[in-house]
Amino acid sequence: MFNLDVLFSINNIILFMAVFTRLSGLFTSAPLFSTYPIPAQVKIWLSAAIAFILFPIVQANTQFAVPTSVPALTLILFKEFLIGYAIGFCANILFVGIELGVNTFTVQMGLSADQALNPASGGNSPVITQAYTYLASMLFIGLGAHQWLFSALYNSFKSMPVGYIIGFSPSMVEQIVIITGQIFSIGLNIALPIFGILFITDVLLGFTSKMMPQMNIFMVSLPLKIYLGLILSLMFMRPMAEHLAVILEQFLTKIAAIF
Repeated sequence: MFNLDVLFSINNIILFMAVFTRLSGLFTSAPLFSTYPIPAQVKIWLSAAIAFILFPIVQANTQFAVPTSVPALTLILFKEFLIGYAIGFCANILFVGIELGVNTFTVQMGLSADQALNPASGGNSPVITQAYTYLASMLFIGLGAHQWLFSALYNSFKSMPVGYIIGFSPSMVEQIVIITGQIFSIGLNIALPIFGILFITDVLLGFTSKMMPQMNIFMVSLPLKIYLGLILSLMFMRPMAEHLAVILEQFLTKIAAIF
């Protein structure tokens, strides 16, 4: 029979709080969980359910000392939240890079005024950006990336156990900074094919306006670039999806290696 005094001891309750806090940090920044407006109640109960599953494993593999003061407990919980948030943040870099790249060529298309609420960022962005966000989300689920995130979180309890010691080494911080810097690389890879063709189109329209001054190039260029951009978006959708799948696998491998 279970000894309730041992099960609900101060040590176990605080350890469960630490596991729950690390999971809460993951759900705050991880793709899918932070990309879409999932109710906070769902995230809390999901974090509690997963923490209930992980708690016996963490308890059996850690030498956790109960903090003796409220500031010490606050420091431990803050560290746990930061670790979970860092894991989700690294995975979410891909979605931020996609949004940056798509916003770049939509401005070139002339759709900067076509704004709608984007649940991924909480702000307004072009509809095409949201389409690529949904594409990345389907790739994320199709590749089982959410399982990689939970695997990285589980391994983080081994590499960075619950306690007073801050688990972020200089090499780990360096790797997180390197991953963060890849936002611009991902955005450039997404935007460059369509942006380049639209830029060449602008140059050709400029030559046309010089050769045919009587033509109202401005009125011609607006619908032309929109139609051309939409056609190019559909043409490059599959190659971009394959490229994003490769980048996503690389990101997940790096995250697993870091944490």
